[in-house]
Amino acid sequence: MMAASGKIASFRLPPLPTIGEVIKLYKLRATKQLSQNFLLDLRLTDKIVRQAGNLKGAHVCEVGPGPGGLTRSILNAGAADLLVVEKDTRFIPGLQLLSEAAPGKLRIVHGDILTYRMDRGFPSVISKPWEEDPPNLHIIGNLPFNVSTPLIIKWLEHMANRTGPFAFGRTRLTLTFQKEVAERLTASTASRQRSRLSVMAQYLCTVHSCFTIPGRAFVPKPAVDVGVVHFTPLAQPQIQQPFKLVEKVVRNAFQFRRKYCYRGLELLFPEASRPELAEAMLRQADVDPTLRPTELTLGHFRALADAYAGLCSLDPGLAAYEFREELRLKRIIRKKGSAAPPCPPTGG
Repeated sequence: MMAASGKIASFRLPPLPTIGEVIKLYKLRATKQLSQNFLLDLRLTDKIVRQAGNLKGAHVCEVGPGPGGLTRSILNAGAADLLVVEKDTRFIPGLQLLSEAAPGKLRIVHGDILTYRMDRGFPSVISKPWEEDPPNLHIIGNLPFNVSTPLIIKWLEHMANRTGPFAFGRTRLTLTFQKEVAERLTASTASRQRSRLSVMAQYLCTVHSCFTIPGRAFVPKPAVDVGVVHFTPLAQPQIQQPFKLVEKVVRNAFQFRRKYCYRGLELLFPEASRPELAEAMLRQADVDPTLRPTELTLGHFRALADAYAGLCSLDPGLAAYEFREELRLKRIIRKKGSAAPPCPPTGG
């Protein structure tokens, strides 16, 4: 539908029941086990959608639409193709009502976003080479708290491997998190909230904290406020090593947050050769072993990941080593030792 000016005529949804009325109409209740919280104020859902940028004519995947507040704002922002992925059957009829009000614009997938193959959800023609501008594809979601961290870790891995939603190029994300998680994602070096999540997100993306939504704006009201975060994948990741290797180095570094970084990093190595290998890695990376994990910059982590990868190439067994597994085996051996029957008395 083209306006006389040649621009796409703006689309507005026809009058519909309010989100509050939809919740009553379909007897919807937020489920505690799924940590669901509904956002009923369309001014706030419009504000979230504005953080994604211009959606006119865009392809969008919305995660966990629930009663459809954010869905309405995305459609009103001019998205040409909106795919919603909803796990909870109770919300499907309300979304179908929206689909009928926006013919040909809204596709509904009843499924789990953690297993959904988003690379199959959109036409390959929208793909853009990684080094170029991002594709006209956005992921937007008011995420349930219990799924937000595992989901962003999964998407960061997809980003590193250029798979899933990132098979189309540098797909942008606009997502909600508990305020504390949002602060960790955007925390800078040496800040109190700096964590594994900060490093993993920031080595792969430009991460921007947009605004905070007070908990009272949600139904039911969560005990915490909510942060809106925007991610744009970097054309060139700041660490050029496989995701799993980077994740292992970062996870170990933050093992003991308040202690010197070498305390966690040395656990990358088996006990027998731990001091020498840890010292070799830190020396090669030119990292002061007495820095706290929160003081390590992305440059430090890049050097540590490169040094660790170098040591793994000399001893391939290192990559598979996990100190927790060594601890577990020690406990089993100790238990077996303590459970051994006493030796029979010798005759004499």
